[in-house]
Amino acid sequence: MEPGSSLPGGVVAVGRAEVDVVVEARAWRAALPRVEALARRALAATLADQGASGHLTLLLSDDAAVRRLNAGFRGREKPTNVLSFPAPEGSGTLGDLALAYGVVRREAAEAGRPMAAHLAHLLVHGALHLLGHDHAAAGEAMAMERAEARILRRIGVANPWRARWREAA
Repeated sequence: MEPGSSLPGGVVAVGRAEVDVVVEARAWRAALPRVEALARRALAATLADQGASGHLTLLLSDDAAVRRLNAGFRGREKPTNVLSFPAPEGSGTLGDLALAYGVVRREAAEAGRPMAAHLAHLLVHGALHLLGHDHAAAGEAMAMERAEARILRRIGVANPWRARWREAA
């Protein structure tokens, strides 16, 4: 299968992975007309960097839907930027990601970053969670941040951690 080729059901092969992008909230396409291409590029770069393959589903939704998911699966009654739902080991599926439009838009504005760059960062972050990365401990967080910065650099997105790393040095 050629990279970027379509499979049944809107699934697109991206390298050794298959990515299904579901745009549930129209605001995503209004803000980022090529949001599916951006998402596939960020996810493909992450999976290639990590040597991963399998199927991944991405849901681009609104704050209300992500709040319901967050409440139902994590017991938190608020929307969040990205939720990662890893698949069981050996299933051949990597898992699912869900992003909340309003939260992502607000965070990008507050950080003074283009929404596309913030979305790419969150997609890389979420995909790394699907692949077993975490940031609960300081060492894990730094390793995950370094992986994010490396992957983002490969797709032409500025390092979102640069200022914080400078402050820590």
